[in-house]
Amino acid sequence: MNYTELKLYAPKETEDPLTLALEDLGIAGFAVNDPDDYTELFNKRNAYDWDYVSEDVKPEFEDKVVFTLYLDDTPEGLELMEKILSEADYLGVTDSAIRSVSDDDWKDKWKEWFKPAKVGERIVVKPSWEAYEKQDPAELVIEIDPGMAFGTGTHETTSLCMRLMEKYQKPGDKVLDVGCGSGILSIAAALLEAGDILAVDIDPIAVEVSKENAELNGLADRMTIQEGDLTKGLSYKADVVVANLMADLVILLSAHVMKHLVPGGIYISSGILVEKRDQVRAAVEAAGFEILEIPEDGEWCAIAAKAPAYEA
Repeated sequence: MNYTELKLYAPKETEDPLTLALEDLGIAGFAVNDPDDYTELFNKRNAYDWDYVSEDVKPEFEDKVVFTLYLDDTPEGLELMEKILSEADYLGVTDSAIRSVSDDDWKDKWKEWFKPAKVGERIVVKPSWEAYEKQDPAELVIEIDPGMAFGTGTHETTSLCMRLMEKYQKPGDKVLDVGCGSGILSIAAALLEAGDILAVDIDPIAVEVSKENAELNGLADRMTIQEGDLTKGLSYKADVVVANLMADLVILLSAHVMKHLVPGGIYISSGILVEKRDQVRAAVEAAGFEILEIPEDGEWCAIAAKAPAYEA
């Protein structure tokens, strides 16, 4: 089905009356971009509740609010749009923009930028809708459909994790994937010949997406995927723990992860901005780990650390 996207630009002081006017016209669903919201959000970028805020979300205008409406591409929708525009001056609207969109724009546009990519020495990630022929017999190909969960494999944080897994995970290792997202790291662990894998995520949608991707790769019987909050309530002991989270969560996890590792086990963490590297490193070392390396990719870094070779 096609829709008409209508954007209305207005001074900030007209936001409340314009909202009420649109609701009076029977329009309950619309988005409002207020530049003050961006300012408040961006100023929190180094606070606990926001680890990273992209400047790409900067508003179109610093002195105007932008209302975005989607109207059915029908005679009734066209009539409603004409009514809104006819009252635009009265409602305080200073400018407007109109374009046609379709369901396909919503569902599939992002797929144009997700292509097969080599993300490690051997690991290649491909979307489920793209064909790919191995360039080398040694390549390990992961087929992924991220859905609503994080993890296409092409983000720096994920590829950093996989490169470290290629280096430190050994055949037969037990692997714990904390915050599994799309399940991509658990799938990588299986392809790298892990003996047993437990994947956990606090988001039930991520758990379902991980299970679907495990099935897609024919690896569902190689791993257990369950809902959980970091390692709370787990008694699982692994040779490798991998956690692609965010800096503050890695710091929190680091205080508890040692009890889930065998002596000499490997702890791989990512999702860490370079500017927060020293904070996370200090937390990992304080938990008793030896830092093995901290590779960087752009503004992100990951940490590979080793547990003591004896029980604490």
